[in-house]
Amino acid sequence: MKRESLVYMISGTVFGVLVGWIIGSQQARPAAPGLPSAPSAATAAPSSDAPPPLDVQRAATLERTAQAEPSNSLVRMELANLYYDAQRFDLAATWYEAVLKLDPHNVNASTDLAVCYHYQGEGTRALAQIDRSLTIDPKHTKTLLNQGIIRFQLKDVDGAVKSWQRIIDIAPGSEDAKRAQMGLDGINGSRGGRS
Repeated sequence: MKRESLVYMISGTVFGVLVGWIIGSQQARPAAPGLPSAPSAATAAPSSDAPPPLDVQRAATLERTAQAEPSNSLVRMELANLYYDAQRFDLAATWYEAVLKLDPHNVNASTDLAVCYHYQGEGTRALAQIDRSLTIDPKHTKTLLNQGIIRFQLKDVDGAVKSWQRIIDIAPGSEDAKRAQMGLDGINGSRGGRS
């Protein structure tokens, strides 16, 4: 087996864990202030293989509110998050873009938009959006973690290492740093301990 294939095979496992964390971490989003909360996740426990079902009624309510309140970025963010959680990345991207039109410095919306682009197979566009997120906040660990994952998926292992090492340098001991270290350990293990 070629050495490069082995690197990607071993590191792929770590990548899968990190991607699962990203999608899973988006599941527990608070409702926007002043809007009724979505039903509890305990009411419908989807399998871990499938995304949680889209709450169509909640989406319709939020879309009506967004239409009635054209300058309300919070409702647009909640709607984007709802679609993201249901892994409807095309619809989530549309609403994250709407958030950014109203609130161009919203680093979370910008980074989540990048992840949506990535899951739609637009890696170059995703990295460009990540770059915009990092101009908003160069030390945003969630953005750096996603940058590393996207770079890794695009077979830029050295770029992924650089992104993940940056998290460890700026936020040692944080949850994001622990996840970044998992990625680095996977890559280093597949390289025989070399960075």
